Amino acid sequence: HADVFRPANFIETATRNLRHSLAFGGLLVVAVVVLLLSNWRTSAIALIAIPLSLLAAITVMSQQGLSLNTMTLGGLAISIGLLVDDAIIVVENVYRRLRENRHTPEPAPVAQVILDAALEVRSAVVYATLAIALVFLPVLTLSGLAGRLFSPLAISYLLATLASLLVAITVTPALCLALLPQSSLPEWDAPVARWLKDRYRTLIAGVERRYRLVIGIVAMLTLAALAALPFFGGGFLPELAEGHYIVHMSAIPGTSLAESVRLGRQVSAALMSLPFVRAVAQRAGRAEKADDTNGTHYSEFEVDLRPLSGDAAEFALADIRNAMAHIPGANFAVNTFLTERVEETLSGYTASVVVNVYGDNLDSLDAEAQRIAQTLRKMPGATDVQMQAAPGTPEVGIRLRPESLARWGFDTVDVLDAIETAIQGSTVGQVYDGNRVFNVSVIVLPSERGSIADIRALPLRNAAGAFVRLDQLADVYATSGRYAVLHDGARRVQAVTCNVAGRDVVSFVAAAKQRIAQDVPMAAGDYVEFGGTAAAQAGSVRDLIVHSVIAAVAIGLMLWMVLGHSRNLALVLLNLPFALAGGVLAVFATGGGVSLGSLVGFVTLFGITLRNSVMLLSHYEHLVAVEGMSWGPEVAVRGAVERLTPILMTALATALGLLPLAIGSGDPGREIEGPMALVILGGLFTSTALNLLVIPSLALRYGQFVSANVHR
Repeated sequence: HADVFRPANFIETATRNLRHSLAFGGLLVVAVVVLLLSNWRTSAIALIAIPLSLLAAITVMSQQGLSLNTMTLGGLAISIGLLVDDAIIVVENVYRRLRENRHTPEPAPVAQVILDAALEVRSAVVYATLAIALVFLPVLTLSGLAGRLFSPLAISYLLATLASLLVAITVTPALCLALLPQSSLPEWDAPVARWLKDRYRTLIAGVERRYRLVIGIVAMLTLAALAALPFFGGGFLPELAEGHYIVHMSAIPGTSLAESVRLGRQVSAALMSLPFVRAVAQRAGRAEKADDTNGTHYSEFEVDLRPLSGDAAEFALADIRNAMAHIPGANFAVNTFLTERVEETLSGYTASVVVNVYGDNLDSLDAEAQRIAQTLRKMPGATDVQMQAAPGTPEVGIRLRPESLARWGFDTVDVLDAIETAIQGSTVGQVYDGNRVFNVSVIVLPSERGSIADIRALPLRNAAGAFVRLDQLADVYATSGRYAVLHDGARRVQAVTCNVAGRDVVSFVAAAKQRIAQDVPMAAGDYVEFGGTAAAQAGSVRDLIVHSVIAAVAIGLMLWMVLGHSRNLALVLLNLPFALAGGVLAVFATGGGVSLGSLVGFVTLFGITLRNSVMLLSHYEHLVAVEGMSWGPEVAVRGAVERLTPILMTALATALGLLPLAIGSGDPGREIEGPMALVILGGLFTSTALNLLVIPSLALRYGQFVSANVHR
């Protein structure tokens, strides 16, 4: 049944959704640029950066062997709003300088004006974009599975962003020279921009009058958000909306294949009674030389769902688990295929939480693992709790009697070889069919070794040719044992696994560690280690923080070069905690935890929010150092108003480019990028508000802008 489980269905849906997000985000960016510029020439010059940057990024990725998959498409979708930012800043400044040049008594050559206007913002554009690139470098240095997942996203994002910078400093000025000199260059701004500037002047004046109150509110919001951050739970990756689940059924060790199939019919009937289930298929038993060591007591069910949306998709997993809860005699675990592959890569088990108990004595390990499993079952959120190598598998014990062997003239090795041949089979020769070789094995018929009585009656022949029953030479009896003994790093281990439902994995693991330490006594030399997604996330977070600190030092040195004064650098860096607060508020408002994708979103956010602060303060520096204005309230207001349109356009373009990802964050293909987009949107909102409303007042009091005459 080829249609029961087809992973390509999820891949096709995911890539289609991301292509739609990319296209829809691009249309929203076009709309906001056209609305705020209201000039077809300047809009076209700015918007040409999108296709050129995407084409350049895809060309480089193709040369490097990277495909357009869900992660690379996600990186392009996240960057779609940023691609026009540099071009907007350049074309807006060129347009304004050309308009001013027409009013001078002796207008300068148009080419010189365009060159000077492009050079005026060049350093700020270059440094701000390089800061965005540097911020993303820690994502490239992630190790393990996190690195394999997020590196393609980071590469596509960085390539597109750097391509947009090259377009802004080469193609955009050339297009300005080709298109703008023939334009009428109206003296008035676009209606929307003019309306915004009038209100903006009023807002700045209001903030200045209530400066202490505004600063207090900003500080309180920032501190509250930062204080709440440690209390957010999280996980390695969000749940993937694959539309397909795998149900693992584990009965009592020793359960026969026929009994597993009979029980599987009950499971299949219960699953097919759910209205959203399309097909169910059971897979029982295993190939003779399969990698999996599970016995006949273990089965897997492929559960394919009908197309779902909204609440139905959210509660499908809970409904499947509830259906399994009414079937006695077996333990069940449910998960999606890709999630299981991620978890299996991280810990070796298809579960989000793995508790490994290490020690030397197998019986002691079993007892401790049983107590740990009981403790986990009592915890809120624990589901699918299982021991991975439970004891109690029925076995047939055969103990040879040396005196009987001597009496009947048998050699111990010959008897053991005969038993192995009868029960397991032995290769005795080969046959050839052309160039193919087949082994020939001999084994006793299943009907003559199917019970202990049959095994006891197995005849063995001694050297004299006499036949003797096996029970005359050995004690044959029923006993119990293990179908597997687990090892890890040459250490004996017993593993307890579980999934988490209704709460985040990180907080569950923290509570489980505390409960197990209190309630489960360990034998001397035995100890517990936690694995799974929580451990993987902790390692990735640690790497991300360490590498981000290194990148932050490099960014600080670079921004100090462009801003020139430590005070101005401090004003730029003020945006970071407020941006973080916005991201935290977005996570809180959506009721989600902080996954690894969210953390990458915070890293991305810091780079994006630096741009507008750098643009504002570098413009202040230009007004004072180049145009010779005296620093004061008038210059602070003028610089802020002149930078309002490009700051709003870049912020809105970035936000609207991310909006399709954020809205459909739970849809296939957007599960990882959606939380990133939500974090960036929240932080972008608060950082833009701080940059436009609070930074001018702070710069007026604490900024340091010196004219060129003072330097001389």
